[in-house]
Amino acid sequence: MLLNSAEIAAWVGSFLWPLARVAALVTVAPIFGARMIPRRVRLMLVLALTWAILPFIKSVPVIEPLSPAGVLVVAQQILIGLSMGFLFRLAFTALELGGLMIATQMGLGFASLVDPQNGAQSPLLSQFYTLLGTLVFLGLNGHLMLIQLLVDSFEVLPVATSGADRDLLWTLVTWASRMFAGAVLIALPAIASLLVVNLAFGVMTRAAPQLNIFSVGFPIGLILGLLIILYNLPTLLYQLDHLFADAFQRVGQLLGGSG
Repeated sequence: MLLNSAEIAAWVGSFLWPLARVAALVTVAPIFGARMIPRRVRLMLVLALTWAILPFIKSVPVIEPLSPAGVLVVAQQILIGLSMGFLFRLAFTALELGGLMIATQMGLGFASLVDPQNGAQSPLLSQFYTLLGTLVFLGLNGHLMLIQLLVDSFEVLPVATSGADRDLLWTLVTWASRMFAGAVLIALPAIASLLVVNLAFGVMTRAAPQLNIFSVGFPIGLILGLLIILYNLPTLLYQLDHLFADAFQRVGQLLGGSG
């Protein structure tokens, strides 16, 4: 069987271009790109997803992989995959930031462990919120919806030398502001309640200066903070639902759809 260079380039490109987009998404996306997952497992996951997505890709341009146009196509696919994964990463970052704000207000900012998601030190309360968000995300089949969005992205943004433009970058910038807003909404009930507790401690200090407020206020504030977090869980689940729904809608806008 004789093969020319065009056929070889078509075969290599039909697997290389989707591989670049899938690898970029898996590297950045939460859960899939967690540091606790070994690199070999992530590599096998990327290859398996790419092989499963290939039948749904209608057309792939015949471009020499090592040519300037081929490098541009790879860069476009990496940028699209990174953008999709980065949007969901920001949603989980809102949970970490909200947990950090509550932990600082409670006095638990010193209690930190290595976060298995990022491989860095983070407050224990942030890890609790991240773990809860991960369970909610998996319970809502968010990982399956993310794979479905990845498959749909090859129809809306097909493999080509163009695809990622200025609107894509602007979508990422505007979604970053939603991350801070989501963190504030997650932490606001606990912060407002703890603020009232701290004001009460301030009044007690003025009324009874001989009272050692540091030895009394810290355990009371810690216990009240844990109770506030416990009773705030239904509101937290509501915020998580809206945060993930906004993330999927923003990815739909990123792909050019209505969301």
